Amino acid sequence: MSKKTVIACVGEAMVELSFDRPGQQISYAGDTLNTAVYLSRNIGAAAQVGFVSVLGGDAVSDRMRGFIAAQGVDCARITRHPTRLPGLYAIALDGAGERSFSYWRDQSAARTLFEDGFAQLEGADLIYLSGITLAILPPSIRIALLEHLAGHRAQIAFDSNYRPRLWEDVATAKATIEAAWRVADIGLPSLDDEMALFGDRDGAAVRARLNGWGLNEGALKRGEQGPLPLDPNCATPTVSAAEKIVDTTAAGDSFNGAWLAAYLQGASQTDRLLRGHAQALKVIAQPGAII
Repeated sequence: MSKKTVIACVGEAMVELSFDRPGQQISYAGDTLNTAVYLSRNIGAAAQVGFVSVLGGDAVSDRMRGFIAAQGVDCARITRHPTRLPGLYAIALDGAGERSFSYWRDQSAARTLFEDGFAQLEGADLIYLSGITLAILPPSIRIALLEHLAGHRAQIAFDSNYRPRLWEDVATAKATIEAAWRVADIGLPSLDDEMALFGDRDGAAVRARLNGWGLNEGALKRGEQGPLPLDPNCATPTVSAAEKIVDTTAAGDSFNGAWLAAYLQGASQTDRLLRGHAQALKVIAQPGAII
């Protein structure tokens, strides 16, 4: 990179409660925040990684903002809501490290994101967002955001991160996420999300559909199978298996952060996939979204 790239990761940061981590039961996380942290760690001083969101004016929001800044993520694009609070979720793990969540986020401050326009995105060279980002927004803001992104000079990176409970209905989720894929320059989806929403039979079908929508840059995350390049002309590398699985939270988010860092650093297609997979293996071997 000839200049410092400005990256804006857009979404919701929440208070994370865990009853499986004695001594570390309260933390902060959120899918795009997790990616921002791992992107910042992997790219270092070569880029400015910022988080775009809305927090409250309360003491918990103050602590959350301090935590985000301490992770090396720029907070200048975070605004405050005078009365709303951050969302909260509790996480539980089973014996295999798979997680389940309980959420309290319906009235979170982040749901007011972009009510006053899109000034928080100005100056960004790359904008990263997810299906969760879109799902928490009111329909009118959601539509306006996609229209804004379609005309924005920045590159757009997207992860569908389909969470059915956040959407009004399946038809709305499907239409909105398809629209997001059609404006995206970089795709970082997960196989299970895409199959659940669009009914694809396998990874090859997901890739073919996204290629048909004009998207050829990125990676399809397939868990232990390893990532599949969205470019059908790129070889699929053999990846290492996980030696230890403690907590799968943020496996995909961390992959995205490392993949994007490698992409921005000019790494080869294969190296991007391997670096993303290696980062995910480190994350799932330890508890918590942000290790």
